[in-house]
Amino acid sequence: MEKPIFYIVDVFAEEKFSGNQLAVFRFVKSLSDYQLQKIAKEMNYSETTFILSDEKEDKGYNIRIFTPETEVPFAGHPTLGTAFVIQHEIIKKPVKELTINLKAGKIPVSFIYTSDNTCTLWMKQLQPIFGDTYKAIVISEILNLNIDDINSAFPIQEVSTGLPVIIVPIKTLDAVKRAKINKDKYFEFIKNIKAKTILVFCPEPYHITHDLNVRFFADQYGIPEDPATGSANGCLAAYLVKHRFFGKKRINLQVEQGYEIGRFALLFLKAEEKENEIDIYVGGKVEFIAKGELV
Repeated sequence: MEKPIFYIVDVFAEEKFSGNQLAVFRFVKSLSDYQLQKIAKEMNYSETTFILSDEKEDKGYNIRIFTPETEVPFAGHPTLGTAFVIQHEIIKKPVKELTINLKAGKIPVSFIYTSDNTCTLWMKQLQPIFGDTYKAIVISEILNLNIDDINSAFPIQEVSTGLPVIIVPIKTLDAVKRAKINKDKYFEFIKNIKAKTILVFCPEPYHITHDLNVRFFADQYGIPEDPATGSANGCLAAYLVKHRFFGKKRINLQVEQGYEIGRFALLFLKAEEKENEIDIYVGGKVEFIAKGELV
């Protein structure tokens, strides 16, 4: 039986050692759920994925995703990063599309190649579910912000495309930079709601070519702050369209994340409302960093 091997990639990265780190494991059939969780804790990245088989099942590749603390049904950068590894190390040739089978559902990932041999990966996320809204005074206290830092023209709302997140519109980059989770208030707040994570955003980016700045907090999952979050940004894309943040039902944006923790990331968001549905696509580049063997 082959020993488990792993790959380290940076997702939503414009260059090596940026974006969000991901460990992807193969040949894990002999490992128990307990062992998978211990490996994810040992890697200690936001997420670690496990490819259950090199062979397709139900027209896709079955994978599981673990944070350092628990298994999750869906996450964005693990989906794109794992698809990248499958294309490079299992299929070993360019492909237009492949499907990742997750507990949340089937996620198609497409590959757009350019003449300089770079590639942008895009995933189509599941249809969004819009949940409860929350009062600015409550959320501002959790984020250690003033209530006036929150943009009252738009709701604070739970949105899910597989993993629910609370979307918080912030007025300025200065306020986003000042955001800091009050853990006591945070853990008390999430006790009785579905969403365990918080995304804050503002339309004042560091770089003029970008459209939004984002931060993402997920202490419940052992992730104080994530440098790049595909799932939550997909929820953000749906939110922006539904509430006409930019005054239109179609968006095509560049979103920066991770700047406050020194892991610069760039995500591409596309979304469009069509009748009673919102099509959501999240894209980015992946850098190959390392390969190793579990001993």
